[in-house]
Amino acid sequence: MDYRGIFEDAVDALRQEKRYRVFADLERVAGQFPRAIYRDRADNPREITIWCSNDYLGMGQNREVVSALVNTATRMGAGAGGTRNISGTNRPLVELERSLADLHRKEAALVFTSGFVSNEAAISTIARLLPDCLILSDQLNHASMIAGVRHSGMEKKIFRHNDVGHLAELLEAAGRQRPKIILFESVYSMDGDIAPIAEIADLAARHNALTYIDEVHAVGLYGPRGAGICEREGLMDRIDIIEGTLAKGFGVMGGYVTGSRPVVDAIRSYAPEFIFTTALPPALCAAARASIEHLKTSNVEREAHQRQAGRVKKVLVEAGLPVLASQTHIVPLIIGDARACKAASDMLLDRHGLYIQPINYPTVPKGTERLRITPSPFHDDAMIDELRDALVDVWARLDLPTRKISDQLSVRALPPGDLTLPTTGG
Repeated sequence: MDYRGIFEDAVDALRQEKRYRVFADLERVAGQFPRAIYRDRADNPREITIWCSNDYLGMGQNREVVSALVNTATRMGAGAGGTRNISGTNRPLVELERSLADLHRKEAALVFTSGFVSNEAAISTIARLLPDCLILSDQLNHASMIAGVRHSGMEKKIFRHNDVGHLAELLEAAGRQRPKIILFESVYSMDGDIAPIAEIADLAARHNALTYIDEVHAVGLYGPRGAGICEREGLMDRIDIIEGTLAKGFGVMGGYVTGSRPVVDAIRSYAPEFIFTTALPPALCAAARASIEHLKTSNVEREAHQRQAGRVKKVLVEAGLPVLASQTHIVPLIIGDARACKAASDMLLDRHGLYIQPINYPTVPKGTERLRITPSPFHDDAMIDELRDALVDVWARLDLPTRKISDQLSVRALPPGDLTLPTTGG
């Protein structure tokens, strides 16, 4: 058996489809974001501008956040010392969970090493603990939520993306007495659209179902205290479990779930992904808490973020570029071909010093490949104009499509008859 050859062939297949992922060697410089140092394969350094970071507010370089990390590491060391059960429940982690519970106005919170792990662990554990549970999952849910559904082993029904009518039909067919949990996101990261949260909460109440929302692309960014879309719309008390991340709007690392004390305690007590994983280091916990507490009282970052994201959309649309209409800070530019998408990304980096990672299958369905732009408060007007000029140049050189895309179009939607679980993420 040629084991090595099997793996080489598998990777070569990705290269031939232009889906092989190449990681840019980037060195972020605190205080200069979104500028960074890029090193090519020959290790030659040059300054570039990052336009696709998930550190949406630049909190990863915030002085309070960095100081909390450094001071805690100096005082408590680099590692956590073990799993939470053995020796890893450090004081900054306890304080972080209290801060998160307060943020979402819930009784308790539980921190994981990543948002992917928190989704997979919480969803699979909750579903397994509910006898004969039926999972109702939005068609475009993130790969981590899909992993949780599969790991649970429970029956699932997929409702068309943001289609409350279809969800209502599935709930009605399930019956009021059967345990049910509805899984959805607040902000969908590839199209930038928002779920009909109030309508879903209404259906859940009517049909006796639990609600579980992923707010990873919204926490820190929306709401008076940065708790997300549910807070902005006054709906936090109507959602049973709110999941989020510490790695995007808060600029650090980790994931979490919040909810009632019994639900969170059950996840803590039963989820192997939590029980057998080393805890987050104290320094990261302190940094995350500093970021959360800062954004609970400061709207400066959120207002600047929305202003610059809005300007990017306006400028790019006026330039005739194929911007997919978005309700949020996410700015997708649809190309629709994996090879062309990679070529555009490469040209932006090589000719213009702008880094925007191509988004290809399986993150998005084939035929909807795109560049996903994520402006921050630190992308000033001159940078935005530079981005526009570079994109116009690349579009012309590569003869890329400039078709207009309807505000109502969700280019990631599958055909009506195909409601299998996709693999999405970002």
